[in-house]
Amino acid sequence: MASSSKDNPAQRGIQSIEVGGQLLRALVHQGRPLALKDLAREADMTPAKAHPYMVSFGRLGLIEQDGTSGHYRLGPLALQLGLIGLQQAEPVHIAAPLMAPLAQQIGQTVGLAVWGARGATMVHIAEAPSPVHVSLRHGTVFSLTRTASGRLFAAYLPAAQVKAMLEDERRREKQRKPEDGVPAGMPPVQPLPSWSAFEAEREAVRAQGASRSENEVIPGVSAMAAPVFDHTGAIVLAVTAIGPTGIFDTHWDGGLAQALRACARGVSERLGAPART
Repeated sequence: MASSSKDNPAQRGIQSIEVGGQLLRALVHQGRPLALKDLAREADMTPAKAHPYMVSFGRLGLIEQDGTSGHYRLGPLALQLGLIGLQQAEPVHIAAPLMAPLAQQIGQTVGLAVWGARGATMVHIAEAPSPVHVSLRHGTVFSLTRTASGRLFAAYLPAAQVKAMLEDERRREKQRKPEDGVPAGMPPVQPLPSWSAFEAEREAVRAQGASRSENEVIPGVSAMAAPVFDHTGAIVLAVTAIGPTGIFDTHWDGGLAQALRACARGVSERLGAPART
């Protein structure tokens, strides 16, 4: 009855549960009700072997059978388990262990930003392996319009919310005193975009599935960010990379961009995000 787990040979499991689980995996993979013969074929077993498992799963509420067609679909317990899993899935908790390997892979500092009360806020950082790199600080709040992380959130948040924040940023710019000035060595602050211009930037980010910034905030520093979505399709994280412009690949189809998107997509999938085209 017992067999070694494929994921951890040191742990013993119940073989019959693992075999029956293939039927549940098949239902999830197909995403639609299936006849017993089709379900059994997907799970690589005979209908006669699959049927007793489906009877037991039905008694537990993991599956249910349509009274008219006889097709099987996921039952109320399976749906409840899925919902609880989504509620317990914390995006940062899931994504954080992936940041150090990502930093090693692309050779740049990476971090996770969430949307906070003041905007996109850095909450987790993995330093680049290279001795020449750009550091980030926990709690850094990124500009809505002038940073990769800020524009990324702006692209996927509701337009009304983004427009209101843009106007808040515009008011703060007007209240800034001339003596505040620009620190020595920093580029002059560029005027904030109009809403129509910023809407075009938002559309461009959505078209690329990522955002980038080249020498905008600090000369010689570039950044790129990719979005993580939750099960509702809402953006919950920005996976952000930052580094010296001379060694930072900002091409949309470059290796860095592909690695960021792949990492963000993997976290999104674990959070149950709908597939995006």
